[in-house]
Amino acid sequence: MRNTNSFTRRLQAGAAMVLASLLGCAAQAAVPGITGGAATPSFDLVATQGYVSQPDGASIYVWGYGCNTQPSGSAPGAVPLPSTGCPKMQLPGPTLIVNQGDTVKVTLTNNLPRAAGNTSILFPGFHVTAVGGAPGILAQEATQAAAVTYTFLADTAGTHSYYSGTQGDLQVEMGLYGAIIVLPSTGGGVPTGYLAPGTGLPNTCFALGAKLATLDSNDYRLAAAAYNHPSACYEREYMFQFSEMDPAIHSQALQQSTLTCAQTTGCMSVATEPYHPAYFLINGRSFPDDADPNYSSLYPSQPYNGNPHMHPGELVLVRVIGQGRMQHPLHEHANHLRLLARDGNMLLTTPATQGALPKLAGPLLFTTTTTPGQTLDAIFQFTGKGLNWDVYAHTSNAAAAGSGSEGNGGAPCNPDKNGYYTTGSTPPAMGNEPNYYEWCLDHKLPLESKPFGSVGSGGPVTLPDPTIVANGPWYSGSPYLGPDANMRSVGPTPIPPFGTIANDPGSEAGFAYMWHSHNEREITTNNIFPGGMMMMMLVDPWVSPINEAN
Repeated sequence: MRNTNSFTRRLQAGAAMVLASLLGCAAQAAVPGITGGAATPSFDLVATQGYVSQPDGASIYVWGYGCNTQPSGSAPGAVPLPSTGCPKMQLPGPTLIVNQGDTVKVTLTNNLPRAAGNTSILFPGFHVTAVGGAPGILAQEATQAAAVTYTFLADTAGTHSYYSGTQGDLQVEMGLYGAIIVLPSTGGGVPTGYLAPGTGLPNTCFALGAKLATLDSNDYRLAAAAYNHPSACYEREYMFQFSEMDPAIHSQALQQSTLTCAQTTGCMSVATEPYHPAYFLINGRSFPDDADPNYSSLYPSQPYNGNPHMHPGELVLVRVIGQGRMQHPLHEHANHLRLLARDGNMLLTTPATQGALPKLAGPLLFTTTTTPGQTLDAIFQFTGKGLNWDVYAHTSNAAAAGSGSEGNGGAPCNPDKNGYYTTGSTPPAMGNEPNYYEWCLDHKLPLESKPFGSVGSGGPVTLPDPTIVANGPWYSGSPYLGPDANMRSVGPTPIPPFGTIANDPGSEAGFAYMWHSHNEREITTNNIFPGGMMMMMLVDPWVSPINEAN
């Protein structure tokens, strides 16, 4: 967090305004996309025009990739396409999901306005051959109402981007970009070299469909690991495509979209400099729209959300792509990111002995810079380690704890070799305890001397000034994590006192952290805060299943 008081206050205000609404609903996220069949996946895309919405009520004219015909399938299986299918135009374009070693075929039809001229797709990092179309500076181009077919070998796993290779200053700005995910050669199995359960360490890698099914009935991952390496295992995954829009450019393109034009290169003369973006997007949406579910009917041309949701201890794969022309400093609260790879290339050490498995060399990142055209894969983990207070609100003080054996001190916390209460503990945790993955050194340490009240009087939290930020439904009710956390912390005292409670205090209490751009203007929508490149990262206890289906 920046050391700027006004900046901090505005961020805290934004968190308070959305906390209850996010914690009180099923937060859909995952990395949904389309698949194209077996060994030779085939995608039939179209570039066309349309509109997207912004939280300030604006409807922005854009160009985007979409599905010319419906795909053969979608992934992950637990997050199906809506009944309306893949749209003809979306922002960003459809996420293409393939397997390492596949020969991928992408056909692009140009349905842009005739005045826009030709268009194309670049696939950075892959050797591409093309059939049809007309030669362009960077790629073979689809002429008006015609198609070009690109073919490449998906030989590099990880997160990749695709975008227009024609008049990039205009066409990428207008929205012609998307993502490709190449799943590793291990398929749904664990990576080569992973230590199997039974070694006395916590199980941190699960084959697809085998992830502690008693906790979450569905597996929302695309694979067990991002790469064929034990350090790339993960239990949840999210993708964030960062871009920006200058409405003046889009307005010019709209005004010129009906020009009569016989030139294949187009007839538009749109000034793309000076550049003054007013909208800052994550997956094609601005905050708070990015907190709504994937495939929401509210955003028919903006299908993907940005709303990470996890349990303590889960290894969360974060896929980041810079899709605009500017760098954006993404800051993830609650922990740093451990960088796995850039542009599909893992950051590994050179093994000391021949045949040894190289180790991850990626740094811990306080702020993740999203560079235009570059992709990042990283691992995030929330544990609550070292906070020096018990985030689960265990206490040996029965009078302050309320009812329940777990609340008045009966909960165990047997540390594993890493200090957490997990399946690697002795005796092992079963995986569905309210305090699964608790950092045991903080077990039963109180937050404050009083369980309720303002910080100045020894309590856990000071409510915001109601003349600045409304409380009530925006207050989570407890600084603790887990079912019955409110009752455990305050007994029969209602929170808030006037009874406006967004989350049922008897069933769930979670944490919300902001993930946001560290550029102040980029957390606004047309200069109004809150907006832009913000999202809320949610942490729920393991006994609360996380539903990412639609």
